[in-house]
Parts: sequence; C-alpha cells; structure tokens
Amino acid sequence: MDKNTIVGFLLIAAIVIGFTWLNKPSEEEIAQRKRYNDSITLVQQQQQAQLIQDSVRQMTANADSVVLQNDSAATALIADVYGDFSVSAAGEETFYTLENEVLKLVLSNKGGRIYSAELKEFKAQNDEPLILFDKEESSLNFLLTTLNNRVVNSSDLFFEPLGEIEKDSVGNQILTLRLKTNNPGAFIDFIYKLPADNYMVEYDVKATKMNEVMPMSVNLLEMRWKSDIRQQEKGRSFEERYSTLSYRYLAGDNGSLSASKNDQKNIDNQVKWIAFKDQFFSSILIADKSFTATSLNSEVLNEGSGYLKSFTSEMAVPFDLTGKEPTGFRMYLGPNHFKTLSSYDKKVAKDEKLYLRELIPLGWLIFGWVNQYFVIPLFNFLSRFIDSFGIIILIMTVIIKIILFPLSYKSYMSSAKMRVLKPQIDEINAKIPPEKAMERQKATMALYNKVGVSPMSGCLPMVLQMPLLIALFSFFPSAIELRQQSFLWAPDLSAYDSILSWKANIPLLSNIFDNHISLFALLMTVASIFSTKLSMSTTQPSPDQPGAGMMKWMMYLMPIMFFFMFNSYASGLTYYYFLSSLFTVIQNEIIRGTLDEKKLLAQLHARGNANSNKPKKSGGFMERIEKMQREQQKALKENAKRRK
Repeated sequence: MDKNTIVGFLLIAAIVIGFTWLNKPSEEEIAQRKRYNDSITLVQQQQQAQLIQDSVRQMTANADSVVLQNDSAATALIADVYGDFSVSAAGEETFYTLENEVLKLVLSNKGGRIYSAELKEFKAQNDEPLILFDKEESSLNFLLTTLNNRVVNSSDLFFEPLGEIEKDSVGNQILTLRLKTNNPGAFIDFIYKLPADNYMVEYDVKATKMNEVMPMSVNLLEMRWKSDIRQQEKGRSFEERYSTLSYRYLAGDNGSLSASKNDQKNIDNQVKWIAFKDQFFSSILIADKSFTATSLNSEVLNEGSGYLKSFTSEMAVPFDLTGKEPTGFRMYLGPNHFKTLSSYDKKVAKDEKLYLRELIPLGWLIFGWVNQYFVIPLFNFLSRFIDSFGIIILIMTVIIKIILFPLSYKSYMSSAKMRVLKPQIDEINAKIPPEKAMERQKATMALYNKVGVSPMSGCLPMVLQMPLLIALFSFFPSAIELRQQSFLWAPDLSAYDSILSWKANIPLLSNIFDNHISLFALLMTVASIFSTKLSMSTTQPSPDQPGAGMMKWMMYLMPIMFFFMFNSYASGLTYYYFLSSLFTVIQNEIIRGTLDEKKLLAQLHARGNANSNKPKKSGGFMERIEKMQREQQKALKENAKRRK
C-alpha cells in the first residue's frame, strides 16, 4: 500500500469520525430516545403479558383454585406470566373499611386499592349517600416488572392484610396491605392512614428486598390512575363546565385540560399533584416528591350515562427497591371548599404549599382577590349567625349596596346634572343644524366645561364597581355552601330553580331554555328591564342624536339576552342579581325623590358664572377634548378644501 493510499484512508476515517462527532445526539436526545424505546418495550411487554393473563383468567374463571394448584401446566403458566408474583396471582376479594367523621373508605385486597369513597357530610341529589366513586369507576394501578421481563399489573394481584386495622394515639386508622412474592423476604406494602377528622388520606408504597425479585435497573414505578366522574348535581350542562382534569407543576402554576371537549396532554416537567375535579368535589393525588413523564387524558361521556367525564393519568414516581425510602402519596377525597383546601397550607413552608384552593374558580387576578379577601370572609362571617343562605345573600346584597353607594350616588348625580342641562343642550341643537355635528359637539362640551360637568364622571363609578360584580359572578356557582340549600321555591341555590320544565325535545326551545325556565332568572330580567326603563326616562337622548333609537332598543335587549344566558345558572346568582337590580331601582328613586333639580340647575349656573371669571386652567380633561375636536374640525376643513 503506497503513501497516497494510506493518506486517503486516513482522510476518509477523519471525515467519518468528524461527521459522527458533529451529528452525535445530545444527552437530552439520548434520554428521550431511551424513554421512547423503553415505552415501546413496555407496551409490547404489557400486550404480551395481557394476552397471557387473559388466557390465565379464562382458565381460572370456572376452575377450582385447589385443582389449579395441583395442575402442573397451569402452575407453570401462572409462574411464567406473573414471575415471582405468582403466589399473589389468585385469591378471593375481600374488603376493609376505614372510617372517620367525614369520610368512609372501602379498600379491596385485589390491587390493594381504594374500592369506594363516601363523603358522610353530603348527600346525592336523590338523598342517597354521596359516593365519589365505587367498584370499577376508579382504579389506581402500578406496573411491576419481573425478572423474566413480564409486566404485571398490581390491580390483578391479591394483597394480604398485615393484621387488623390499627389506631394510633391521635386516632389515625392504619391498614397495611402486603403484596407477597415467591421470595418470603421480598414484598411490597401499601400503607393507608386515615386521620381522625380529615379528608386527606396518607398512602405509602414501601418495598422490602424487592431488588431480589425485580430488575436492579428499576428505579421508577409506572402508574395509571383512572376515574369516571359521576353526575352529582341537578344541571348536567352547568356541572360539566366545572368538571376538569387539573394539575400543578412542582415549580408552581396550575394547568387543566379542556372542560368542553375531549383533550389530551403530555407533560415533560415535574408535577406535584393531579386533580379529578367535579363542580363541588375532587379526588386529588399528591406526590410527596413529584410525578414525571405525565400523560393526561379527558373524555366527555354521553348524556344519560350517569357520568360526566372519564379522566386518565399515566405517570412515573421514584421507587426504591430496597425499601430504604418509601414512595409516598397523599390523596384528598373531599369537597371543593375554600376554607378546607386552604387549611392544608397553614403552618407550611412556602415551597411545600399545595395551593389546592386554586381549584376553586374564583376569577382571574383582581376578581379572585376580591372574592378571597372580601366576599368569602363576609359570607363565612354571616354564616356563623344565620342559617338561611337566602337571607345571607339578601344581607350581603344590602352590605355591598351600602359600600358602593358613594359610587352609585356620584353616577346618578352625573346623570342628573346632564338631565337638568338638557333644555340648554336642546337650544344648542336647535341653533346648530345636524350637518354641523362637530360644532354641536364643541358647543355642548363648552357648556359642560363651563358648569363643571364631565360626561365621563358617570361612567367611572360604574367601572370601579365591575370587579365586585364579576367576582360575585364567579363566587356563587362555586360556593359549595349553597349546595342543596333551599330558599323560597328554589330547592337548591347552587342549581337553577325551574318553575316550568318539560322532558320532550322541542326544536329550538329545548336548546335555548335547556328544557326549563328559571323563576329567579325571569325576575332578574324583569327587574333589569324596569331599572333600564327608569334610567332611560331620566337620561333620554336627543331624538336627532345619531343611533339614539338603536341605543334605546339595545338597552332593553340586553336584559333579555342575559335571561337566556343565566337561565341554567345557579339560582343563588340570579337571586343576587334580582336583588341588586331591585335595590338599584329603590336606591335611585330615593335619591331622585330627595333631589331638587331646580336647585341643582341653579348651582350649576352659579358655578358656570364663577368659572367664567376664573383664569382657564390648562391641561384639563375637557380642554384636551376641545383640543381634539378643534384638530378634527381643522382636518375636516382641509379635506374639504382639497376636494374643491
């Protein structure tokens, strides 16, 4: 081989090595590829194991377990499918009950899972016990890998209780369910601890010498949590809006899947908790450390099924085969009650807070703050002394009206000032023809500026009231305290109150009214129209004002549109809006009855005369408007000259 050939081969080798080095995948790409390959392998193993497990189940379905134990072929098949877990592959399902003052849990030895959860302080719509889930409606399964590369579902295995249910010195009930293996010294314990008076269940998965029966490479547990969400409330469409699969990142910030359609999301970041949330109740799985490689899925179920949605989450958690450190969880099974959810963050370091209260939709930013720091404390304070929630809403409305009265009074006075000036505005309109709209507007603004009236002063108080009004819009449908609380004809202030309902599907009407008509929504609409009529009578726009007729009809049309919107909303909300509109009418009539419009007009004229003798201040709001009008008028004249 000559020198040139050797140099050529060396250059080719250098090019190949350089190309390989430049295209070498990063550590993240390698890890991602490994996860992808592992997931494919895991799926293949699951499919293979599932086929064999199905055949084993079919064999054992109608056979006696004693016969099977003596059947060498069946024993070999079970050993092949379940590996060292074959000793726990057969058994009889038994149940164990953990119960405190607020929560009743039934646990099953099959899968070592919570079989059903009952909230003792609440009732279902049919006055039956309120069950969050029961039987096969919910499942929590772990994937266990055997030394012969089988993947076993913990939900298919039978656990044994480790003695009786224990009770410690503070009243916590503790039950340990043990998953045995063919190695007597290797097992997995599922340890449940139910506090004496709490919705938060502690749940630990602790291994002992599982490194002898599972591959040493296992340091994560793949798990799958699934639940079908029962329809618990009266109005399905309304309850459906508040049923979401939500989660919180370990680093902070909450997220959720779509509430209105099927949705799916894969999360690469670490997750602290996952919540299967209904309108008023939630099942929340909280990791002591975090969930990784999380995949979430939400499916809307058909009406008539008795269920709203089906939620599924697949994730991985750290797992120590030696058992030095257990894999810890907490599971909240309870109401979406602001005070209850907030209590889990008391006396807790900031980085350990759960922020479960953010599951309650109190509104965005300032609206949520208004609810959190004003509406909820006021509501809770009144609840301590008054049993009727209808009376509480009435008193809240009065208190809110008193607080907002200065703003409402200022808004009314602004309208009254413009009303008493209307004859002078009519004189201006009579002198200046409609074709000279800019001159009309300039003369009108000059009059307002002279007497010290600002058209914007009536709008600003209304804008300042909006945060409270919108906050209450979020509060009432989310307040579990109103659930199944009756008032007058409304049996449940958290649902609509129907005075007329029908089952037949009437085209158009059924879609618009959702097969019912709510009386509080109807009263709210009537009160709003009456309030609008009185308001329009005191602030009647000039007939020749552009769009005056359309504006008038729009003012009357808005309450009717709100009726269609609020017909299916919580009757507590429509009851509040009815009271608010009614009190607004009464309040305005009282102000109007005590107001001397002739005296007000005289005051405005006196102020106008005084202002005429004062030097003009520069930079005021009215001056800026006049300047804009002058510039606009100047531009119109220049355009007219160009056209000529």
